[in-house]
Amino acid sequence: MRIRIVDAFTDRPFAGNPAGVLLLDSFPDDAWLQNVAVEVNHAETAFTHPLPAGGEADWALRWFTPTTEVALCGHATLAAAHVLHTTGAHRGPVRFTTRSGVLVATPGDDGSITLDFPTAPLTPVAAPNGVAEALGAEPLATFDTGPNTGDLLIEVADEGTVLGLTPDHKALARYSKRGIITTARAEDPSRGYDFVSRCFFPNVGIDEDPVTGSAHTALAPFWSERLGRTTLTGLQASPRSGLVRTELRGERTLLTGHAVTVVDGELLA
Repeated sequence: MRIRIVDAFTDRPFAGNPAGVLLLDSFPDDAWLQNVAVEVNHAETAFTHPLPAGGEADWALRWFTPTTEVALCGHATLAAAHVLHTTGAHRGPVRFTTRSGVLVATPGDDGSITLDFPTAPLTPVAAPNGVAEALGAEPLATFDTGPNTGDLLIEVADEGTVLGLTPDHKALARYSKRGIITTARAEDPSRGYDFVSRCFFPNVGIDEDPVTGSAHTALAPFWSERLGRTTLTGLQASPRSGLVRTELRGERTLLTGHAVTVVDGELLA
């Protein structure tokens, strides 16, 4: 069985967010899927199989972290679409049926892929007691991102604050279902991005995610309102880093990025 490792939201190897991708005939039992994700040991592994023609979707798609199945994942969806397109397993836009509804991935002429995802419904909330100490920064604004991700979005003072965070991951786990998205306005937009973020997801076994597509379904409406534009670029500033272009379209958010296959091998189990 072929297995690929794809770096997503980057156009070069060893950057962006790596994801495992397996093209299957059908989904085996959940224990096998989880074991493969543990073995791959990246933030997510995507499992996808073709569906009968004529339905609302072309492929079924599921995502597993090393500890659990998740309801929405951007970078592993981008990685799965990249594998389908580069191997010829699917041509043109691909519709995935997922736990978050039908998601569409459309290839661009420049080699990019655009994901059509549900926009996160942001709800202002008070910063929980203790979250500033766990994060290591004082929140300026705090939002719940809704049921698909279950994150807490926290705006902090500036880009330098985001870059300098050294959170207590164990302590952060008590403040949200999945994790914490931290963000600030870009210090210098001429560098090619409008806002910066970092994402910490200890509740699903990921202390810091390199580049999180699903987080940008919350970051896009948050920054579009503040910056007065529907099309933006976000830098997720992990050690690997990556750029996500966002376009807010009401209840849907478009996420655009590149991907690179770095491993193409054989799974023997």
